[in-house]
Amino acid sequence: MAASFRRVAIVGTGLIGGSFALALRKYFPDSVVVGWDKPGVLLDAFGRGAIHEGIPDLPRAVAGTDLIYVALPVGHTIELLPEIARLAPPNALVTDASSTKRSVCAVAAQSFHEGGAHFLGGHPMAGKEISGIAAADAELFRRSKYALIRKSGGENAGEPRDPRVAEFVTLIKKLGAEPVWLDAEAHDRAAAIVSHLPQLLAVALAGVVRDQTDETGLPVTLAGRGLRDALRLAGSPYSVWRDIILTNSDNLDRALGLLIQSLEQLRDDLRTRALEEEFAAAGELYKILRDLQ
Repeated sequence: MAASFRRVAIVGTGLIGGSFALALRKYFPDSVVVGWDKPGVLLDAFGRGAIHEGIPDLPRAVAGTDLIYVALPVGHTIELLPEIARLAPPNALVTDASSTKRSVCAVAAQSFHEGGAHFLGGHPMAGKEISGIAAADAELFRRSKYALIRKSGGENAGEPRDPRVAEFVTLIKKLGAEPVWLDAEAHDRAAAIVSHLPQLLAVALAGVVRDQTDETGLPVTLAGRGLRDALRLAGSPYSVWRDIILTNSDNLDRALGLLIQSLEQLRDDLRTRALEEEFAAAGELYKILRDLQ
């Protein structure tokens, strides 16, 4: 790793932060990776080899760092960003991994100032239905999109002006991710459709299956891989999604409305050939998504 990222603080060593730390340890072995979290979580992160040192005191954890990677729930990120901005060394890059960007970037705009640490909003489009450091994986980001948030009038799609940002782009490419530049509003609208809506759909489908299961265990006992695949996201806990939903409720409300309309149309088409067209259109989209992998 280049000289400016020799010491990295991971603020939040769960699934995403722990995976980022493991990736740094694997692909940038000369960097020093420290973690900030609850003592028990830090102990597990150290045991997994994700961090060189766990420091539960935030000022000490970020002292002397060149890169501060904030991988906390959205609400906690918003709460801590002003303090991180105050504590971060002036040469440092601070970036987050929050699943929604408007609220986070608004707080960052008020907290980070010219001449000090630089903030870059980010969101790796990677994850698992289970959380925690035990599920962390150094290859989690490989072949995944990595959303980076450009400021209005600031960095554009291909030429980030701050050298710290340019170096971070190089870093995530080395981890196997593909950077995608967009603004916070566009990110939250898109994430509502491709990430947050599928989660709520899985929850709704699980509710229907659960409510229709009788004392014999049917229909659940008859289920195969198809239902398991469809409900994979239902294994993700509400604690992970609470702040995401609260900070993107307007886009999710719209997305759910569109889904309800689509379901109503499917019901109307149950006894017509129009259903064949719906299946064909769905299959085409699936092929596109499959080819993106």
